[in-house]
Amino acid sequence: MKRQLMVASLWSLVSINAINTANAADEPHVLMVLSSYGKQVDGETTQPGFEFDELSKAYQVFSDNGIQITLASPKGGQPLADEYNRDKSYNKAFLSDPQAMSALSDTVKLASLDGQSFDGVFIVGGKGPMFDLHQDSELQRLIREVYEQQGIVGAVCHGPAALVDVKLSSGAYLVDGKRVNGFTNLEETAFGKKWRPQFEFLLEDKLKERGGLFEQDGLMLNQVTIDGRLITGQNPFSTADTAVAMVRGMGIEEVNEPVYKDDRSVKLAELLFRDKAAATAKFQQSPEQYDVQMLAMIGVYQARFAKTQLQLHNAIELMTFAQSKFNHPMIELTIAKAYIRQNNPAGAKSSLQRAQKTYPDDAKIKAMLARL
Repeated sequence: MKRQLMVASLWSLVSINAINTANAADEPHVLMVLSSYGKQVDGETTQPGFEFDELSKAYQVFSDNGIQITLASPKGGQPLADEYNRDKSYNKAFLSDPQAMSALSDTVKLASLDGQSFDGVFIVGGKGPMFDLHQDSELQRLIREVYEQQGIVGAVCHGPAALVDVKLSSGAYLVDGKRVNGFTNLEETAFGKKWRPQFEFLLEDKLKERGGLFEQDGLMLNQVTIDGRLITGQNPFSTADTAVAMVRGMGIEEVNEPVYKDDRSVKLAELLFRDKAAATAKFQQSPEQYDVQMLAMIGVYQARFAKTQLQLHNAIELMTFAQSKFNHPMIELTIAKAYIRQNNPAGAKSSLQRAQKTYPDDAKIKAMLARL
């Protein structure tokens, strides 16, 4: 009888292990690729690396939806991240996850991998990919293998640099004739001053050169472009939605979509551009869910780099909207300058007069008001 019970127990254990192995095999498997280019000397970054925010956001999306994850890089080992805020919720989650940190401390070398093992590949951005991933032949091979076996290829921000020289077995560039996006020339102008002079190319220009049909939203707004099994995101605020689109592309219908405060704030700004009343009502329901300082700064940058009267109008609306919770002399001056660019000196003067009551000692406000 004991022998029968032992056999039954062993059989039960073998069956459970077999089921667990089968379940693991059924789970989609995504390869997340990080740049190995980052380097520090005496604590100072001398070569840019990968964007930690993009790693942590996408990792959480994949992990929360039961997807197996392999972290890899050209050199393997632990790659260097650019400077980031450890207190952001998604970064805290990654940093407190032993499995995630273990994988990051010892990423797999790209050359050791077979694309047949993966259902998707996701290229994390940061400036580093513009120096190493765009010319890595092993990564190009893996992307081609994943794509040609009906897998999903995703990339965000500068991550699409890894796609520019990927050729399919037909000899055609992967992006040729496909809708695609990435960090735009305008965003490079606004935010890429430190490393841009060292780039071999601008990402937007190179994707177009390779035949890509480049799409973009406004400066640092959320844009995810889906063209079949090719999914690209414009900037860091597009990361989570790019990963979510990949999850759906890998056959998971009920997707757990983590929502982050900064991404939510960007989407509120976009809503305000379309429907101010709806955005105001949404904000008033739960103001704590939004980063008002970030909303104000989006408005400032939108105004500085606006090319149309509509963009100027939207920027003024956003900055004015944010002023109720967060204000600064720079915001007041930017609003006044936007009015002037709209050929509305009366609006600028009225705005500055109100600003002077709040900041009576600000020399720049006084000087600009005097010029009007």
